[in-house]
Amino acid sequence: MARRVCIIGGGVIGLASAYACVRAGMEVTLVEAQKKLGNASSFANGGQLSYRYVTPLADAGVPLQALSLLLRSESPLKLRPRLDLSQWRWLASFLGACRTSVNRTNSAHLLRLASMSQDVLNRWRVEDHLEGFNWKRNGKLLTFRSEDSFAEARRKLTDPLQQQVLSAEDCRKLEPSLMEGTFIGGIYNPTEEVADCHAFCQLLGGELEASGRCRIVYGRKVQRIHEAFGTVVAVELEDEVLPVENLVLAAGHNSSSLGLPGMRLPLYPLKGYSLSVPIGEHHCAPKISVTDYDRRTVYARIGEQLRVAAMVDMVGFNSSPEPKRLAVVKRLARQTFPMAGNYDAAVEWAGMRPATPTGLPLIGASSYRNLWLNLGHGALGFTLACASGQLLAEMIAERPTSIDAHVFLPRAA
Repeated sequence: MARRVCIIGGGVIGLASAYACVRAGMEVTLVEAQKKLGNASSFANGGQLSYRYVTPLADAGVPLQALSLLLRSESPLKLRPRLDLSQWRWLASFLGACRTSVNRTNSAHLLRLASMSQDVLNRWRVEDHLEGFNWKRNGKLLTFRSEDSFAEARRKLTDPLQQQVLSAEDCRKLEPSLMEGTFIGGIYNPTEEVADCHAFCQLLGGELEASGRCRIVYGRKVQRIHEAFGTVVAVELEDEVLPVENLVLAAGHNSSSLGLPGMRLPLYPLKGYSLSVPIGEHHCAPKISVTDYDRRTVYARIGEQLRVAAMVDMVGFNSSPEPKRLAVVKRLARQTFPMAGNYDAAVEWAGMRPATPTGLPLIGASSYRNLWLNLGHGALGFTLACASGQLLAEMIAERPTSIDAHVFLPRAA
């Protein structure tokens, strides 16, 4: 008899988990609080599938850098202290992870997961003929304005055979749309990819419903998770109670509100912003993916639009866009790529990225016998989604995992 799995969360993590479980022969019920899939953090994220650039935010020197950034009027980082124990607990754990040795170790773990994710997505695309989400392997250029940050990036190269160190002139030859005199150099990797995360979510949803093995419950919020003697037994919706054999919690930062007795999730939402800028025939948009490192801004051409994403705001649980922050993103984009698209017609968006203090996602079994977690991917949700879903399906099926996944097990949960 096939294993039955209920998944809470219809973003890219929940959908990738459902897709991997269905491919493994399981019966899946996916519960999404909104009326459409991928409409929250997966809707208009940066679009970069940045498999070689997965270094966690927590690192030596970051606290001092953060203090200097907070003093800048156009800072990519914003912290609003709150009377919220979860915020201060998260910050304390984050500071504890800001060590070179911890960062190096966690970067290696994330790099393994990201490499697997690239392989899994490629296998799904080829074997299942997944098309229609503007996937493209167009490479990524990481650009630098500061000699210090450029030197540090060269020191931390993870794949010297693929990552090419370029001069400012080389950067402009590679991507002519770059403003002359803006950058001093860059690092280019031709194997990086871009895609439309929201379209990918819609595609997976369609494939799941067509499989005959997945029921998707739209617009129904989970009211409560019922448990007895260390086992989850049911999920209560507004008008229905779903019996549970295996339950996967993949609802991003909202997962904390669904926590069970004795389970504390080390998650906090980091708000990010994006612009989706229409590209016309007369515009000159970058053809490759670009990350402006010193301004912490990413640019990805997704079909006929330029996705611009930036900012890390730790300001609580309000996902509403702040006009002043979006104005900063637009101003920086105009300065860097003035002819890239119609900025006046750009679609503005803000999303909440569920992050752990260490940057490592929580993937695997919780302290409840049949409750599984797939959470805390931060800004790397789209990049890591396919591997995270595949690992989880392997764990639920009690099969050997494709990579050593013990570091992602949610011990604190």
